[in-house]
Amino acid sequence: MPRAGPTVVAVAVALPMLAVLAAIAHGAGGADPALWAHLTEHVLARVVANTAILVVAVLALAVALGTALAWLTAACDFPGRGFFSWALYLPMAMPAYVLAFVAVATLDYAGAVPTALRAWFGADLSVPPIRSTAGVIAVLGFASYPYVYLMARGAFLTHGARVLEAAQSLGYGPWAGLIRVAIPLARPWLAGGAALVAMETLADFGAVSVFNYDTFTTAIYKAWYGLFSVETALALALLLLGFVAIALAAEQVARGRGRHTAADAGRGAPVRLALTGARGWMAFAFAGAVFAFGFLLPVVALVRWALAVAPIDLDARYVSYILRTLSLAGMASIACLALALVLGYANRLSSGLLPSVAARIATLGYAVPGTVLAVGVVTVLGGVDGAVRSLAGGEGLWLQGTVLALLLGYVARFLAVAYGPVQGGFARIRPALEDAARSLGLVPREILTRLHLPLLGAGVGTALLLVFVDVMKEMPITLMTRPFGWDTLAVRVFEMTAEGEWQRAALPALAIVAAGLLPVALLTWRMERAARTA
Repeated sequence: MPRAGPTVVAVAVALPMLAVLAAIAHGAGGADPALWAHLTEHVLARVVANTAILVVAVLALAVALGTALAWLTAACDFPGRGFFSWALYLPMAMPAYVLAFVAVATLDYAGAVPTALRAWFGADLSVPPIRSTAGVIAVLGFASYPYVYLMARGAFLTHGARVLEAAQSLGYGPWAGLIRVAIPLARPWLAGGAALVAMETLADFGAVSVFNYDTFTTAIYKAWYGLFSVETALALALLLLGFVAIALAAEQVARGRGRHTAADAGRGAPVRLALTGARGWMAFAFAGAVFAFGFLLPVVALVRWALAVAPIDLDARYVSYILRTLSLAGMASIACLALALVLGYANRLSSGLLPSVAARIATLGYAVPGTVLAVGVVTVLGGVDGAVRSLAGGEGLWLQGTVLALLLGYVARFLAVAYGPVQGGFARIRPALEDAARSLGLVPREILTRLHLPLLGAGVGTALLLVFVDVMKEMPITLMTRPFGWDTLAVRVFEMTAEGEWQRAALPALAIVAAGLLPVALLTWRMERAARTA
């Protein structure tokens, strides 16, 4: 690759994301003043307040649950610790919108739990409503705590028993040591997990739709499909991007400027604080309750409902749902992997600033909510369609409403998911191997295919799997950019939950959860293997 080649390639990969962001910024200025005035007076204040309350409350709940559970499983010993250390990752396979409709179906006034409670304790028994701000916060908190648990547990395991020893040397007990020593040391990891929770909460569309809880994502969808105003949707999307920027800046501040190094955990089995008697069973009950509400009970409900409706609902349509879902996930994962390899190799060959900036822009989509990307993609492709019509004549849509639009949205959203493992794989390849390959006369293209790709095997497989499952779960991009009639499993879940058909949503939801278990199992295996060899 010529000297300027890596920079050109990196910039080319970043151009679609740059075009989407530019389209959002440009199109936002074209919102109808009267319509925007109506939204400002009657809608915007509520949407901003709801979004801010949701992010802050979900963040507090997820950080509290994730940090406490990470400390219990990494630094303490209690009944069931070995099981919970990996089982508490499993809620990552449960999309928030699936957990949301299971919660509403079972805990709403006519649900199984309130009905049973009224039968036992009398018809006058008052049960707190699940369709409330507290309900959506609880669902999103249980759905997103694994992000904090993942990062915090890795930090606590990395620090090893030295954290407890340092706390004791300072005169702190085990729990004071957690607050005063362990958490400050784990701050960069906690900040990373909290940033993921904030991004997921800002991007959520399915769960808040189930609860009829208006946020920016639902307002964007309603502006497009209810008010039929793409420009208004773009204006709302631009405001939501401001929230995203604030969340990313807050993460950088939370990480701080200090350097954090891992403590030497020493050899042999890690020394853990033994929780015996009542304290041990309290820890068991706490971990068990989170696991039950976040994964076990929803899966049991889904299986029961799926078995009940399968004889009448499982027909040829599901073959189409599954084939479309799998084909879209397969095409998107291959496209993301190919671009991630090109982008990673371009940055490997060039140490300049521009390729690095281009990589950051190209992978920015994971921090951008799906509704925002969907509106931006449609706007960009609409402009391209208009240009084609003006040059070639005729009518109709060339790119808008096609599979290409859907794939562009997926690539913009999930390129970062593929780029992470690929970039990590490149970082582990020693430059001496490349020097040896060049001394044998290999050109850059041959070095990539004959040296890097074989060594990137694990990273390539991880990237493919993660993107595949993320695309299967993605709802707003699929819902807003798919071709007419291209329903997938996620779209089926949305349609059934929108109609209150909870049981009929169980079959596609169960398929999505089952697919999500694959990357979670891989992640769990790697984390536990790293813990054993620490």
